[in-house]
Amino acid sequence: MASDLTSAPPTGRKAVLFFWASWHADSAPRGSIDRVFQTLASSGASSSGDVDFYRVEAEAVPDLSLKYAVTVVPAFVLLDAAGTIVDRVDGGDDVPRLTQAVSALSSRGAPAAAAATASSASAPPATTPAPDASISQEDALNARLKSLINSSQVMLFMKGVPTAPRCGFSRQAVECLADAKISFGTFDILTDEDVRQGLKRYSDWPTYPQLYANGELIGGLDIMKEMSEEGDLAEQLGVAKSGAVIGGGAGAGAEESLDDRLKKLVNRHRVMLFMKGLPSAPRCGFSRQIVEMLDEEGASYDSFNILEDEEVRQGLKKYSDWPTYPQLYVDGDLVGGLDIVKELKEGGDLTDLVKG
Repeated sequence: MASDLTSAPPTGRKAVLFFWASWHADSAPRGSIDRVFQTLASSGASSSGDVDFYRVEAEAVPDLSLKYAVTVVPAFVLLDAAGTIVDRVDGGDDVPRLTQAVSALSSRGAPAAAAATASSASAPPATTPAPDASISQEDALNARLKSLINSSQVMLFMKGVPTAPRCGFSRQAVECLADAKISFGTFDILTDEDVRQGLKRYSDWPTYPQLYANGELIGGLDIMKEMSEEGDLAEQLGVAKSGAVIGGGAGAGAEESLDDRLKKLVNRHRVMLFMKGLPSAPRCGFSRQIVEMLDEEGASYDSFNILEDEEVRQGLKKYSDWPTYPQLYVDGDLVGGLDIVKELKEGGDLTDLVKG
């Protein structure tokens, strides 16, 4: 049977990690995907008996989700005995693919063992798998780095977080992006030594912070400063600005300026979603669900990460008279939150609304 996991699995045995979320009914306990996984764990899919099966609640154990670059649920991560990722299956639609992956993991390593037994004159068995393991580990890390780099259109790898940078260069990089009104994601390289060292090799850039736009390395703080001095940073990066500068002083003037900014934001795209996180990396279950529904409809939409702007986060609640997030707008008008969007989808009205 599968066990629940809250920390990295022990090495020395192969493992299958099933990442689930309480808001995703099929992957939650007793859901259809959960039952498939429990069947795999108990029906002898691993005939060798050396594969452990674990359930991981993705949002309750964010460190593991980050470690294995999990951005969707369900997700299945397959590890060899050294803890290296050898395969993964994102989504729960392809059960045969998952079954084959588990079967391949179960038999993994047998040929190398047989070869070592057949020839005592060859290199010692302990060193035989080392090259393959090394290559697999590097490939897995590179795949994770690529996923992190592309998790936001503009991605800053820094020391600390935007609200509490841990070095002066990182602080200046955050200020540079904020001054340019660019929405961006971040990764604190102090929390993960594998990423910290691996990204230097991956990008061939030896220092931090590192800025990426549209999946491509831009450079460090010096490059950012040079670009800012040459002109509009957002334009040079090929990204849209997150909003206009809030002008005015205290009192009614500042309030009007915020209202003007919010009006521009809700009209930035015909279908506009204010959410926690990004469509590629939602930061709460409600935001993830509404993104999934819009994607299922094939809707063209823009989004705003309210976690990056406290003024917008609080101001929009008053502007719309709607106290929670996510919030969906169409043609500048509030549609509502997740429950309303669910009702529209169930009633068959969501397609016409978002596609106009």
